[in-house]
Amino acid sequence: MTERKPTGMSFETWVESQISRGLARGDFDGLRGAGKPLPRRAAEETAYDWAVDKARREGVDTAAMLPPGLALRRERDGLPARADRLESEDAVRALAEDYNTQVEAFWRRPQESRWAPVPGLADVDALVDHWRATRPPPAPPAPPPPPVRRRRWWQRRGVDRS
Repeated sequence: MTERKPTGMSFETWVESQISRGLARGDFDGLRGAGKPLPRRAAEETAYDWAVDKARREGVDTAAMLPPGLALRRERDGLPARADRLESEDAVRALAEDYNTQVEAFWRRPQESRWAPVPGLADVDALVDHWRATRPPPAPPAPPPPPVRRRRWWQRRGVDRS
């Protein structure tokens, strides 16, 4: 457990004393990267770029990092691809109406800033038309199987009637 900072001692002095004690104990000997400079970020890399790279390395979905308005816009852009995987027109309509319900709830919430992006509603009929256009044409019905001709009992193999 770490020690508590003594009263009357400045924070900087207390930290410096902790570091000097750790050096005396050898806590910092043999660390990976000892004696090497810290890796420098590229000049054009921003804190946002660093956070996105870190999230990807950790396996975090970067879509979860978006503000709600941008997340809804991203979801709207993915609606046609999601609709292509559905089997019925009713399911496509339900998908679009569910998205529109989320957008309307977003509009009713107070926004963090006045610059929050406001997503638009999804056009349900256009999404259904796109779904219909991307469906494969229905397969022609299979021809009925030929009728099975049954042999009469007197026509069976092995019976000679002549």
